[in-house]
Amino acid sequence: MKYCYKVPCQKEMLKDIRTFVKEVLNKNGLSEVDVSTLVLAIDEVCANLIIHSHQCNASDSIELEIKFTKNNEVVFSIIDKSEMFNINKYEEPCIDDIIKKRRKGGVGLILVKRIMDDIQITTDRKKHICRLSKKI
Repeated sequence: MKYCYKVPCQKEMLKDIRTFVKEVLNKNGLSEVDVSTLVLAIDEVCANLIIHSHQCNASDSIELEIKFTKNNEVVFSIIDKSEMFNINKYEEPCIDDIIKKRRKGGVGLILVKRIMDDIQITTDRKKHICRLSKKI
């Protein structure tokens, strides 16, 4: 089964995205720990797109699809028309440096990469897709 959700690129919509993901995962019997970690990962990717790629422009939108596969995997596809940051090319900063510099942020993508089993970015002329999958 596939679940779809489209939202305007506003920070206020992140709460709705979290609620949508949580409801879908709960409906499909995932544990509370799995639900919480997956909601965190999807929220981080969507927040980065909405804030950094779209500058919270409400006339832009992103789409989120959640699909459960036959081989016990949940796949999240975040579909966007703007330039998408390739998380696979992201080099993790040293956590000690983040702490010493008291930097605000900087750990979200680290968490996403550690939570998800696979991350793929695909692009065509009309859209970019960030596909994040996790064995369940």
